[in-house]
Amino acid sequence: MNRYILGISCFYHDSAAVLLKNGEIVAAVQEERFSRKKHDSRFPICAIKYCLSSQNIDLRDIEKIIYYEKPFLTFERLLETYLATAPRGIRSFITAMQVWIKEKLFIKSELKKQFKAIQKNLLPNVKTNIPNILFSEHHQSHAAAAFYPSPFNDAVILCMDGVGEWATTSAWIGKDNKIKPLWEISFPHSLGLLYSAFTYYCGFKVNSGEYKLMGLAPYGEPRYIKQIKNNLIEIKEDGSFHLDMRFFKFHRGFRMTSRKFNKLFGCAPRRNDQEITQFHMDLAASIQAVTEEIVIKLAKSLRQETGLKNICLSGGVALNCVANGKLLKQNIFENLWIQPASGDAGSALGAAFLAWHEYLGNKRQVNLNDSMKGTFLGCNFSNDEIISYLKRINAPHDSYPDEQLFEIIADLLDKGKVVGWFNGSMEFGPRALGGRSIIGDPRNQQMQSIMNLKIKYRESFRPFAPSILEEDLFKQFEIKVKSPYMLLVAGIKKELRKEMTKKQKNLFGIEKLNIPRSEIPAVTHVDYSARVQTVNPKTNSRYYELISAFKRKTGCSSIVNTSFNVRGEPIVCTPQDAYRCFMRTEMDVLVLQNQILFKENQPLTEKDEKWQQEFELD
Repeated sequence: MNRYILGISCFYHDSAAVLLKNGEIVAAVQEERFSRKKHDSRFPICAIKYCLSSQNIDLRDIEKIIYYEKPFLTFERLLETYLATAPRGIRSFITAMQVWIKEKLFIKSELKKQFKAIQKNLLPNVKTNIPNILFSEHHQSHAAAAFYPSPFNDAVILCMDGVGEWATTSAWIGKDNKIKPLWEISFPHSLGLLYSAFTYYCGFKVNSGEYKLMGLAPYGEPRYIKQIKNNLIEIKEDGSFHLDMRFFKFHRGFRMTSRKFNKLFGCAPRRNDQEITQFHMDLAASIQAVTEEIVIKLAKSLRQETGLKNICLSGGVALNCVANGKLLKQNIFENLWIQPASGDAGSALGAAFLAWHEYLGNKRQVNLNDSMKGTFLGCNFSNDEIISYLKRINAPHDSYPDEQLFEIIADLLDKGKVVGWFNGSMEFGPRALGGRSIIGDPRNQQMQSIMNLKIKYRESFRPFAPSILEEDLFKQFEIKVKSPYMLLVAGIKKELRKEMTKKQKNLFGIEKLNIPRSEIPAVTHVDYSARVQTVNPKTNSRYYELISAFKRKTGCSSIVNTSFNVRGEPIVCTPQDAYRCFMRTEMDVLVLQNQILFKENQPLTEKDEKWQQEFELD
């Protein structure tokens, strides 16, 4: 008899649902992919329904449901924080209390109500008792998501994010089917919130703009490290830290930084419609350097404290792939594994594993590659379903067998075409890894600008990642380990680099963007780095075969890979989402499994033209 565990996260940001079958991940999806609302925090109705339908079961088959954190502890933090800062922060406190009293304070009954509605929708004439709902702690869920799917029997676990209930940074030891806490740093002292404060100050959106700040950092010089360390944060030799809260408002207001912070750096926060200057680039470089210093010091102290050779990372800060790359270079631990869905969505996965291993006491089966199945854990659509949809909307298309399809797409990439690649199961987590990707030729000097401005409608400075055949990794990049989840930054091989002239080196910031820096310029950042994804034939065979065809055609074993979406939207989920995105951008070709669609053959409606104009003006 099969045993199912359902893990969920919701009501803060990035709600998700995960289903385990006999301890194996069989489905994991974020609600945003269905609702089309980025970082959707609502109860994950669609995600739960998908998980159940993927196994043809309903809630009667679920043994345990588990929620990813303990809301009453979070409520306790809000009350204690307000009492410590009162009467300051009264407006934000009242706003928060209205939400808590209405939705979050009685969360267990709210969850039961939502699950009853789902079951009634699935089986209207069957009365069903909702399975017992368990609760784990926020950082415990992060730690579980980091360790249980990892390829290690034992490991140190380091979790770093904004804040859970109280913890902002925590360390754990995982062994066999158990995880135990070592220590934690508590709110308001938070590395994640410090980084988010600079994200806010530089004019980007908190909880989603941190990627932009990280991408901006290589354009700047870390000129403000001393100001940050002398005023904002005290960093101990073991990596522990303490913030001077006079410079921040995230604990008592609607803004991240205080007037004292603004005075320290000489101006008010940048509005998102204002120009990004060298000042903002230097700030980004500075906070990135401070973040890296803390991560490396924490790792060193943990290695010394535990003697363990393996480390697992999770939490939002673990998505800082530049810091991860620096940590890897230090060789502090022999092996490093990072949870690809390190944010709160991935905590639904950790919670499910906690129910299976900690609450139910089941043994752990270690997969030497890891248990994430390449993150391809979401929706999948057959060729028949796709063809039926394309016929229904009268979209001209051609169908090809795999061998022919890969050669055609390789040829189109070689000719400079931008291709929407909709292939197999959807990825779980923030990265597109060849299931829902937009791809291009990394040798094309204009490809970065084309994709940013005409396809993604986003800032021109943001870099793209290369997907490379796993066996050819060392031919292009200075990295000694595989990087299947695009969570490590590595340098381009020196023999592939193109050194800048003295005049070019004297250029400032984004002026360096259009200077070719290597033989694969579209994926080479200004500091000769790249956020690498290695592609394995076992986890994504069709994507691997496509890149292999491109290599046969061009001699280049990598392609440009960015997520299949435009700015402000989640990654596409369905063929309908993919076609809509295709028609509303300047993408040249769309591949839906084995169907190829060319833009010039598609009927362009008046609505599509208007949508394009709106994005071009954005």
